[in-house]
Amino acid sequence: MSVYSEVKTITTHVLKAMKLSGEKISMLTAYDYSMAKIVDSAKIDVILVGDSASNVMAGYKTTLPITLNEMIYHAASVVRAVNRALVVVDLPFGSYQGNSKEALSSAIRIMKETGANAIKMEGGIEIVESIKRILSAGIPVMGHLGLTPQSIHKFGTYTVRAKEIEEAEKLMTDADALQEAGCFAIVLEKVPANLAGKVAEKLKIPVIGIGAGAQVDGQVLVLHDMLGITHEFSPRFLRRYHNLYTEIKGAVETYIQDVKTLDFPNEREQY
Repeated sequence: MSVYSEVKTITTHVLKAMKLSGEKISMLTAYDYSMAKIVDSAKIDVILVGDSASNVMAGYKTTLPITLNEMIYHAASVVRAVNRALVVVDLPFGSYQGNSKEALSSAIRIMKETGANAIKMEGGIEIVESIKRILSAGIPVMGHLGLTPQSIHKFGTYTVRAKEIEEAEKLMTDADALQEAGCFAIVLEKVPANLAGKVAEKLKIPVIGIGAGAQVDGQVLVLHDMLGITHEFSPRFLRRYHNLYTEIKGAVETYIQDVKTLDFPNEREQY
């Protein structure tokens, strides 16, 4: 029997057991009650309430505008739907950078007001102080390295990170630092597959990839991207498992037609 099929509730300890047993970890985003209920019922391992809500839910071009209050709203909605998955919530831009006291305050608000299981933070050595302070309050932390969308204006591009030796070495150093600080897992975004594999092999904690190849301990995608609800965004790493944009649009068009031709409601659909 696999760890996946045996457990009723996913915890950080379960994720580490999955890595040790070689069992891959599945992770998707969710931002609202209805979608989270479906994803959890499918037995996903981890649900990330990502700051990608800034893009797919609010329509911003980057993840930077979303606020802590908005993340708390989305996370609380998700938690109310979940029975099995581990729920991880992104600390949004501006809620932790450069100030470990503010980082702790933000993390505590998320945990108290949403009922989530953990928080996620972008960055390496520069945020270790904040990570340690948050962990001292008993709050689990997931790290995030590689392409860190909250730093988009620093990078200036969403291209693959750590292709050059210097940046690859820094990523390895940062990954070690996050594990040493006490992170229970790390997300690696848009880095070369071989480098991601080396990080996963070296670390004792799970490494979840998005555009980081198959040699890591698990995978994460944005739900709206993998379901084909969004259709403008088509990075190399994305596999669309459905085309809901076309299906939903078609259903709405049919509804409009039925209303205008008096086909809806019919005799059975009225009192």
